[in-house]
Amino acid sequence: MKNLTRNIIIAIVIFLLISIAFSLFNTSESKVKDINITTFISEIEAGQIQSAVIKDSQIDLTLKDGSKQTFRKEANSSVDSLLKNFGVDPVKFKAVAIEVKSQDGFEFWAITLLPFLIPLVLIVAFFWFFMRQAQGANSKAMSFGQSGAKEFNLNKKVKTSFKDIAGVKEAKQELIEVVDFLKNPNKFLSLGATIPKGVLLLGAPGTGKTLLAKAVAGEANVPFFSISGSEFVEMFVGVGASRVRDLFKKAKKSAPCIIFIDEIDAVGRQRGAGLGGSHDEREQTLNQILVEMDGFEQNTNVIVMAATNRPDVLDTALLRPGRFDRRVTLDLPDINDREAILSVHARNKPISKDVSMRRIGEMTPGFSGADLSNLLNESAILAALKNQKEIFLDDILKSIYKIILGPERKSHILNDKEKKVTAYHEAGHALVAHELPNMDKVRKVSIIARGTAAGFTLKLPDEDKKLHTKTEFIEELSVLLAGRIAEEEMFNEVTTGAQNDLRVATSLAKKIITEYGMNEKLGLRTFGQREEMIFLGRELHEQKDYSEKSAEMIDDEISKLTKEAAECARQILTDKKFYLDKIAEELLHKETLETDEFEAIFKPTAITVKAEPKSEGIKTEEIKEEEIEETKA
Repeated sequence: MKNLTRNIIIAIVIFLLISIAFSLFNTSESKVKDINITTFISEIEAGQIQSAVIKDSQIDLTLKDGSKQTFRKEANSSVDSLLKNFGVDPVKFKAVAIEVKSQDGFEFWAITLLPFLIPLVLIVAFFWFFMRQAQGANSKAMSFGQSGAKEFNLNKKVKTSFKDIAGVKEAKQELIEVVDFLKNPNKFLSLGATIPKGVLLLGAPGTGKTLLAKAVAGEANVPFFSISGSEFVEMFVGVGASRVRDLFKKAKKSAPCIIFIDEIDAVGRQRGAGLGGSHDEREQTLNQILVEMDGFEQNTNVIVMAATNRPDVLDTALLRPGRFDRRVTLDLPDINDREAILSVHARNKPISKDVSMRRIGEMTPGFSGADLSNLLNESAILAALKNQKEIFLDDILKSIYKIILGPERKSHILNDKEKKVTAYHEAGHALVAHELPNMDKVRKVSIIARGTAAGFTLKLPDEDKKLHTKTEFIEELSVLLAGRIAEEEMFNEVTTGAQNDLRVATSLAKKIITEYGMNEKLGLRTFGQREEMIFLGRELHEQKDYSEKSAEMIDDEISKLTKEAAECARQILTDKKFYLDKIAEELLHKETLETDEFEAIFKPTAITVKAEPKSEGIKTEEIKEEEIEETKA
């Protein structure tokens, strides 16, 4: 509709321009006056004519006053015979400068045919223009079932290789076999071996699945066809299957090559769950993929690679031998991999020499490769906004906090009471996290709003953890509830600031009991099975595989866990109230405490205010002197 409107506007503009041109032509033509023979004879007798140009039957006159006239005579009669018939004295006409011009063939035919040809040509051009548009629409309709896969040719100078991908050593080792097969297929075929026809890349978003597939194509130096799973599916049944056939047809012509299907779970979900049954467009597309993959000859040399972060929803027929029978798992990078990934992304960035990639890697647990790339990009943007020539450590640290917690909202100003409540809330989190032995180190505490939170306490581990204990989970519950407990202890009132903490704590307590089997009363089992209702979209349904009595016990144990964690946090906050006040005081003064500033609060030499006297009656000054003596010793 947009193209049709544009074409109509263009046609109207063209007609307007032609009309303007004809009107100008007619205006210039109208300056010459048409006369009859009687007027011509009278002007000759009066001696008003200065010159005359005879063109066949047309005579153009120029009068002595400069005006121009024209008239037509009979085609076969001459001017002399015309004057003689009207009795004009020939002497008077001899005073007129006469010029005779004969029309050549081109001019004659142009004058004769152009008035008819120009409108005809315009009409034909107009209809041809719209017919061409209609043919374009027809060609698009005919190509509706063709694959829209993007082909990355070998002519590109810049190719992705395994050197451009840091980490994922095991995944790269698995794919080296695929590269070797594409380079030297006879080495395998001579021994009767066949390379897996399908390689499924599994991993969280941003771990480098697509980049790894491109690296395989770059290392093998073969064509690479890339398409998304959602590009197969259309509202018309059969279009997706047609595109699958077209894709594999192109691939076989370019063999050896690689077909990469990103997000294959868009078409590879389990069959039989849709409202349309076997006639569902997605299922027809999946059936065609299964047929094409299973129908490869031994020497086709076409390898299908696919990526997904939802392997649990894939149809079992996709995962059987002969199809996607090799699965390569990409985990989130550990500290060594993060350091290597950061070094790769820092190649084209002016990083300051005082920046340690190892330290940045330690502060970014759980970051994927895409997150680390985004981290350095955000750091570069921040440095550019400051008009710096290099990226410093402070820029990277601020970018880490921005990615984890969201951007600072300094315009979100709290009143004095809310600011004090927030300070004690975050101080409660930080103090309990500091005192519990299995908690991660407190990296930053702030009462500056970030995202939707009025303040935050950031804890980051010193090393990567794969396994977590029940003790760690219980202590994490205590830290989550510490902010709410601090508000109760200091103000004898609670606020809505702990809403997210309570939600996260409840969810964690439920997982401890129903998923991790860490409850003695309920035993070594899980409760509930989550199933995805595919035909209703991404709706998760929990199948209840336990009795009402068990459900009541689960609720009781969740309440018991959270109550015990809250009592643990309350005990710490009561015993260490001096440090709670000190942390809150520093937050109200500085708004943000970094690691060094936070740890300095707990050093004996940093005690500058009076502490709460203990029950034995020892004075504050005596406590301070003893602690200082111990420090000196």
